[in-house]
Amino acid sequence: MNETPRLRIWKSTVSVASPLLFFGVTFAITWSFWLGAIALGLRFDSAAGFVLLVAGLFGPGIAGIGFTYLVYDERGRRDFWTRIRDVRRIGLPWVLVIVLLAPALNGTAAAIDILLGGTGATWGDAVLGFASSSLSLLPAVFFATLPPLLEELGWRGYALDRLQLTWSALSASLILGIVWSTWHLPLFFVEGSYQHGLGVGTLEFWLFTIGIIPLSVAFTWLYNNTSRSILAVILFHGMINFASELIAVTQRADAFTILLWIALAVVLTVIWGPTSFRGATAIPRPPPRASR
Repeated sequence: MNETPRLRIWKSTVSVASPLLFFGVTFAITWSFWLGAIALGLRFDSAAGFVLLVAGLFGPGIAGIGFTYLVYDERGRRDFWTRIRDVRRIGLPWVLVIVLLAPALNGTAAAIDILLGGTGATWGDAVLGFASSSLSLLPAVFFATLPPLLEELGWRGYALDRLQLTWSALSASLILGIVWSTWHLPLFFVEGSYQHGLGVGTLEFWLFTIGIIPLSVAFTWLYNNTSRSILAVILFHGMINFASELIAVTQRADAFTILLWIALAVVLTVIWGPTSFRGATAIPRPPPRASR
């Protein structure tokens, strides 16, 4: 008999494997640090604020690892760590997707803006400051490495599999995209964060908030077609962050970028199918918990 641990909450019994429980724990970890920064009036560009920022980033990763060990047996746990380090799951076509897709969409959006009379894009602060100090690249390197690693251990490393056991690839992507977008919300209220600079309720706020959802579709497409490679989505996430740090597009070009990600999500759904994003091929499934 296959058994999954269950947790009694109030008068209801909830499976520990439920993605809802994972989301609740992830938000509890992350928001406790980020809301703490708001309550203490800390800026994320201060030493204490930066510690709370990084501590909050650990939320999805800690929850992802924790729930993997709660839900899966030894075989499932080995599968989790293998998907982080196994480069062979990522074929050359998917390496090109990881490296080129985000810069290509950003570049196309900038070109459209230029055709309409705009400036398209400029070099980001990391590039502009490099001539005077190589340390100016550190923020770009940080956002291209640590956040993608810590986030994807949970979002795609654990939650996406659980969602796709019940939902189609498209539905799972949209659900996870909405949750992923909402998870960032406290950052808009902490000075010194990128999101705070966008403002709350502004056009930039909505571009960021809505734009994460079609990104989630592209992440699922990559994940399902690289044998559930966590490494692939970490690298993809990192490349998206790195590209945005090196090249700053205009507000209008940013809007075009989001429209292009939405168009890509539609194209992927039409061509590859909403069920698995793999055509007629079934989604690889996580190893079930051992029978007892």
